[in-house]
Amino acid sequence: QVQLVESGGDLVQPGGSLTLSCTVSPFTSEFAFSRHWMYWLRQAPGQGVEWVSSIDTGGDKTYYEDSVKGRFTISRDNAKKTLYLQMNSLKYEDAAVYYCAKDAAGTGRGRGTQVIVSS
Repeated sequence: QVQLVESGGDLVQPGGSLTLSCTVSPFTSEFAFSRHWMYWLRQAPGQGVEWVSSIDTGGDKTYYEDSVKGRFTISRDNAKKTLYLQMNSLKYEDAAVYYCAKDAAGTGRGRGTQVIVSS
């Protein structure tokens, strides 16, 4: 079973930027990272988990939830088995715990990384 580890969350002011990272846990025995589409999900306080973005195996095709289009950029480094989410122009409504996963249902997601947007 894959286990992913998210990092990079922080307190940021509205309009600010953050880059989140996601790596494969060293306790995961075998996970062919480069063969899987990867996903970012998020969960705001008191709300359900929602899909944010996804990327194909080669990093050529990317998809975004409407509210983050033009502000967030998903990318990956298959050699490093690392997934990224560059977040710009952050808004209050982007505050959430962010998870990476191997599918939209959240399989393999870790504990998440918290993004707080506050002035």
